[in-house]
Amino acid sequence: MAEIVLIVGSGPGLSSSIAKACYNDGMKVVLSSRDTTKLSVIKRETKAITINCDASKIDSVKELFKEVDKIGIPNLVVYNPSTRIKGSIIELDPKSTQDAINVTCFGAFLVAQEAAKRMLQRGSGSIFFTGASAGVKGFPNSSVFAMGKFGLRGLSQSLARELHPKNIHIGHFVIDGAINTEPYGEYQTMHPDEIAKTYLQFYKQNKSSWAWEIELRTSTETF
Repeated sequence: MAEIVLIVGSGPGLSSSIAKACYNDGMKVVLSSRDTTKLSVIKRETKAITINCDASKIDSVKELFKEVDKIGIPNLVVYNPSTRIKGSIIELDPKSTQDAINVTCFGAFLVAQEAAKRMLQRGSGSIFFTGASAGVKGFPNSSVFAMGKFGLRGLSQSLARELHPKNIHIGHFVIDGAINTEPYGEYQTMHPDEIAKTYLQFYKQNKSSWAWEIELRTSTETF
């Protein structure tokens, strides 16, 4: 039976590249998004099953996994959603801030909880989180994104310590740079297909040398 990958927060770009990499490696692909109509191309290319889900909502995540249960327990779950809001601390709208953190961080907890329940029952699995440099250092006028991504990294680190001994591989990917297939003017960008290769390599790590985190950036990106 083919292994199953569930990609939460799917869309064009990195999610599509991860889906293609997993599909080409023989995995069955399941994609979830608040708007699955935007997934028609990648659905066709990977023969994916698509499921509507708002990852920031408790009931929506529970329903997502009930639907996935009909297919099987995922071997790999990738959490991609995030919301970026910029502004000074005195200008930010509290409700929009809360909503953004729910997408970037709380949703990751919800998905990880449902995935872990099933993976622990089976005794194996991998849960990966797409982070950013904002989860390592906070930038001016970007406190909302920093809070979400710092929380996501904390969740990942804690789960790695909790679940690695139980044969559940946790991965946190610090994506430090802009993702695009073409450069932005004079600036290098990170090609999503190349990033996806690293996700697959991470997934295939032997448990004798599991990593929990990796940072990816272009050769010219400062850090």
